[in-house]
Amino acid sequence: MGGGLVAFSELVKSFEKIRGYMREFYVYGFRTRSGFSGKSGRTYDNERRRLECVLGEHTESSRDSRGKNVFLSIDSRSGERNPLYRLLRTCSFTDRDITLHFLLMDMLDEKPPLLFPEIMERLNNYTACFSEPMTFDESGVRKKLSEYEALGLIRTEKQGRKVLYCRSETPEISGYGDAVDFFSEIAPCGALGNFMLDESSESIFRFKHHYITRALDSDILCELLSAVSEKRSVWITVRSSEWEVVPLKIFSSVQSGREWLMAYSPGVHEIRSYRIDFITGVRIGEIAPRFDELRGVLSGMQQNMWGVACSKRTRAQRVEFLIYIGENEEHIYRRLLREKRCGTVERIDQHTARFSAELTDSAEIRSWIRTFTGRIIQLDFGDRTAENLLRDDMQKMYEIYGIGGG
Repeated sequence: MGGGLVAFSELVKSFEKIRGYMREFYVYGFRTRSGFSGKSGRTYDNERRRLECVLGEHTESSRDSRGKNVFLSIDSRSGERNPLYRLLRTCSFTDRDITLHFLLMDMLDEKPPLLFPEIMERLNNYTACFSEPMTFDESGVRKKLSEYEALGLIRTEKQGRKVLYCRSETPEISGYGDAVDFFSEIAPCGALGNFMLDESSESIFRFKHHYITRALDSDILCELLSAVSEKRSVWITVRSSEWEVVPLKIFSSVQSGREWLMAYSPGVHEIRSYRIDFITGVRIGEIAPRFDELRGVLSGMQQNMWGVACSKRTRAQRVEFLIYIGENEEHIYRRLLREKRCGTVERIDQHTARFSAELTDSAEIRSWIRTFTGRIIQLDFGDRTAENLLRDDMQKMYEIYGIGGG
């Protein structure tokens, strides 16, 4: 092909780049080609074509005065499985990478286990039969074997000073297919379970709250969970800035599906929350000697946390309300008990219950309290500003529906 043009490939080379476009097309979905500032038209065209190759049946477009808007339309309630996982299956690779992978998997599946010189000899014999012979250097093969051992794909055995290599036993999951199917859609890093499934098989599950955009953060979340497991610090990239933090816990919202990293920031000497969908890169750091101590501090702070606000500099404020429970409405009381988090619930009488909590940020609980609109008998916030905002919200709601305010 002349003119120095590069052939288009539907495989994903940079998942960080495609992640940004996925959010633009699916979460927002209103920008035209010219609206992607800071990105060339060719880059936009390539990423759009790549998404169309992988998610073609979900790609739609509309046109207005600004031009053509391309967006993804996915009904998260009716879909069987999260289609965004397909992007993770389309990462690019070189001919050498994929050839070495399958050759190693093939020869190490045989018995008995092989010594490293035997592996190199078999590789040379295999590739000598190719129409275009391919060679592999020893250091590269050793590195790949070490990587596969760390991943659990292969295992090693020692005979004196010799090291033997063989394939790990493949776990039998056929009897757990439904469990893998279920947790691949609702659990963190569900991509791992999705990769184990046969996509042609039919799922028996449908989800009312199916937060499919979590799939875009699978690689980020996996790195963070690994760091937590190993009690290490990490360097996270957030909006082009890099910060060193000690990851402590992952919080997940059952309302919005958003996930936050709760981490200690040595730079400001406090625990902060970071939205995971804003994190674009993670580098694993050194062992964090204060990890257990900091986890204990966070656990103590959770006694006054409704969401992710966790500043120790803010004095906790009391939040309290009385709620009416009608006849045959015990499910309301059970819901209070189920959703109270760090609060307490007291049954006053047959038709009345009291919820109370001491919260670092009482603004975080407002949306939850609003779900009891029409049942609230009495409301009392230690933070009068937050209480007035909630009362204003509820009054506007009453006015919209033409009913008397409380």
